[in-house]
Amino acid sequence: MNNTIDLDDAQLCSQYDPKGMLLRIHGMPAACERAWQMAMDFSLPADYSQVNKIVILGMGGSAIGGDLVSSMVSSEARLPVIVIRDYTLPAFVDGETLVIASSYSGMTEETLAAFEPALKTGARTLVVTTGGRLKEIARGKGIPVFTIDYKAQPRAALPYSFLPILGFMQKLGFISNKSADVAGTVDTLQKLSQRISEDVPVTRNPAKALAQKLYGYLPVIYGAGIASEVARRWKTQINENSKAWAFFEMLPELNHNAVVGYEFPAELASQIVVIMLDFPLLPERLKLRYRVTGELLDRAKVSHYTVTGEGGSALSQMMSLVLFGDWVSYYLAILNRVDPSPVKTIDYLKEKLAKG
Repeated sequence: MNNTIDLDDAQLCSQYDPKGMLLRIHGMPAACERAWQMAMDFSLPADYSQVNKIVILGMGGSAIGGDLVSSMVSSEARLPVIVIRDYTLPAFVDGETLVIASSYSGMTEETLAAFEPALKTGARTLVVTTGGRLKEIARGKGIPVFTIDYKAQPRAALPYSFLPILGFMQKLGFISNKSADVAGTVDTLQKLSQRISEDVPVTRNPAKALAQKLYGYLPVIYGAGIASEVARRWKTQINENSKAWAFFEMLPELNHNAVVGYEFPAELASQIVVIMLDFPLLPERLKLRYRVTGELLDRAKVSHYTVTGEGGSALSQMMSLVLFGDWVSYYLAILNRVDPSPVKTIDYLKEKLAKG
């Protein structure tokens, strides 16, 4: 689709991004390093290791960190990590549960509604927030609070809702030491950001090029394994940063249903672009599914592109895919001529809910 916006125009960032989302994307590698160190310096009660499940309460940008943790540790941790995006606390929460309430603002009504009954279950509890009502409740009851001191939109504070929880799991003995992986991830993110930042021209910048391919189309993100929840992150970043429709699907599940739906409405085939999130550690059987799914998309005449994670560890491959998606959503916001920071529709919704 034609667009008169030139992503190589250095003035565009200041024109469409007055609140500085670009600085937050640039700052992700450093934020990851700092968030991890803060987690290593944070003290947890010894008995927090005596649980058999972890429940993370959160919504939106505060919940995605829990999603990434859950997919990252699923093959290693001896206990499940379950993310709850709702008002209701699951009935299985008990004294052998670690409940982590994650809310950047500390005012997320769904998280608060689910957290308060958790206090009556005997569960170990922990809060990750900048402040608000959630911090007040925790301080009043002597609950440990990991305080985020990073000023940004909640979605831009992802390192502080993801890496500390991963670090806490390490400190409690649920997973192996990830410090070397974090250091390697920071290095990978720094190098990737240099290659796809705003001063790299479209001809050599795959993130800008992909944003151009997505402009005016409906993005559908596919992911498997550790990229499954990264696909969700791409979807929500395109929603919030680019102010655009987007959807995500997970393999292998989509091979049991979504692939059958490529036929109708027939006119949608030319309006959809599928992004497949790949990574070197993807199991061979899933790699085969990616290839066959690509063939099915070709047969349906649906455009599709692959983005591959980088680095030697699962963490670096996951986070490089996250960072690439953040850059793509930023460039798509510029192409859409919108400020990536505000989320006026969500603000409107919260206002109406408050009045109700």
